[in-house]
Amino acid sequence: MGRYDRRDLLATLDPETEFEEIYRQVATLEFPWDLNQSLGFALFRTYAVPSIGELLGRTGEFTERVQKRYDDTGLILDAVLEHGLGSTRGRAAVRRMNQMHGAYPISNEDMLYVLATFVVVPARWLDDHGWRPLSAVEQRASVRYYAELGRHMGMRDVPQTWAQFTALLETRELRTFGWTDGGRAVADATLDLMTTFPPNHLAPRAVIRTFSHALMDDRLLRALRYPRPSAPVRWASRAAMRLRAAAVRRMRPRTEPRFARQLPQIRSYPGGYTVDELGTFPTRGCPFPRGAGDEATDPATTPGPGAAPGS
Repeated sequence: MGRYDRRDLLATLDPETEFEEIYRQVATLEFPWDLNQSLGFALFRTYAVPSIGELLGRTGEFTERVQKRYDDTGLILDAVLEHGLGSTRGRAAVRRMNQMHGAYPISNEDMLYVLATFVVVPARWLDDHGWRPLSAVEQRASVRYYAELGRHMGMRDVPQTWAQFTALLETRELRTFGWTDGGRAVADATLDLMTTFPPNHLAPRAVIRTFSHALMDDRLLRALRYPRPSAPVRWASRAAMRLRAAAVRRMRPRTEPRFARQLPQIRSYPGGYTVDELGTFPTRGCPFPRGAGDEATDPATTPGPGAAPGS
């Protein structure tokens, strides 16, 4: 198989009906490292939305147990990706997400924004740092995949096109991006965790932090009040990414899929796990009172994968 043969093969599939298979191959065969990195940076963007950052900060889950929360997020999404939304494991994973989200005052607007980051940020990452960008078919399949995931999670008014997802992300960030103590605390904890991932752990933490800052755009840096790296540092960081992309472009295509559970940074379950054990389990209802204007995704009232029309 040539380096671009899988792209050409995926172009023969229908992104409207075969989007899960297309996205699975994109995420686990074509760009496993890039997708994992870009989704990590997508999370930083969510911390810069005050309503999201403050809630995450108040729960303490992403500051006191950041490794486990990172692992749980990756493994739950991994189950959906590997087995499909219609599978038993995929349904169980979405049910777990609905149960967790239903315990907190999360608005539909915030849920949609997080979904948009998972669509837009990886595509932009591949444009800037990948060994090739997404094709039109792959981009459409990504949109369909996350739109369908959003539907199974009970979100309302889920965007259906790339332009709609991009507009949602841009509008929300321009309107709400800003500093909160909670958002910055969660961002710091996540960045500290990233410095421990191999091969990052071989370099001084300050170097990894600076490198990460250099890959963030000015809007995100301002919102989190991170220092803006100098022009030479930005150039060096992006040059390193270009060198990596050039090297990957010359590698043989991957033939075995790489899922999140196989990554060395997933460390919370050395003895194995089941999807039903992942995530948080609030035992006394919502730990934060909901205001009159809060709209929360609640598993008691929101259709999970088993109740979604057409599942």
